[in-house]
Amino acid sequence: MLYEALSRARSVASKPYTCAIVAEQHRRWWEPFQSTLPMANIIVQPRNRGTANGILLPLLHIIERDPSAQIVILPSDHHVRLESVLARSLRRAVEQLQWRLDETILLGLEPEESDPELGYIVPGRSDGRGALEVQQFIEKPPMPAAHELIANGALWNAFILATTAQALLALFRRRMPGIVREMHAAVQSDRNTPREACAVAQLYDRLPELDFSRDILQGHEDRLRVLPVPQCGWSDLGTPRRVADALRRAPASQRTAPAPVGAGYLNLAAQFELVRRFARQESSIGLRGAAGA
Repeated sequence: MLYEALSRARSVASKPYTCAIVAEQHRRWWEPFQSTLPMANIIVQPRNRGTANGILLPLLHIIERDPSAQIVILPSDHHVRLESVLARSLRRAVEQLQWRLDETILLGLEPEESDPELGYIVPGRSDGRGALEVQQFIEKPPMPAAHELIANGALWNAFILATTAQALLALFRRRMPGIVREMHAAVQSDRNTPREACAVAQLYDRLPELDFSRDILQGHEDRLRVLPVPQCGWSDLGTPRRVADALRRAPASQRTAPAPVGAGYLNLAAQFELVRRFARQESSIGLRGAAGA
């Protein structure tokens, strides 16, 4: 999934401008990807402290290098059946940043079904510039409420967004100014003394766990816009059920595709196809054995 997220990023950014935020405890999984990105673009979290801190850390690294950067955030736990559809929407979002220097654009996906395990964005009126205002966020509603939300035009919150570095930093400063100051100082300290870099790790030992949607975005709807994305076979692979659903729906060509990188890459679709073939063979052998008996 990390490989696919990096490939997805290529629709809006070249390799030198693509960064990956990874976790220290997952090192054995992401180390094989070091050859796919410049080392300076791989930012390692000492431990998990929630998605808000997980976005703030790479944001501060990026601002150190380019204060006027445009940023697209792409989670790596997504499956997308029609990548070209999502890629077009990503490019539209980036194009809009030229006149949205203080706004953040969320990509809201047109739902393909009612799912009570996902978050929803309730859009408002058109802003007259190709996007919709954001009225409300609703997290994991009951199934009847999910049905009603979709009937009234709600979109899946895919946690994909486009913004400028300064607009995103402003959202953080409004909600957690103390943490922004401390993390900025820690990042600068580690950059100035790379051989003894420990300031960020020490800070992470005492950081609270914060959620980006709940603790940063909610309450700032006036600074947010949502860009509807046509159905593209998107799924958040956050539960075993959704992983299985995504694999069942994957075309056979994806299930048998060769691994695109070296050791460490696991193609879930290909593994699922192997298991399914083995199960069919076992069933066939069992039936022949019963017939012979």
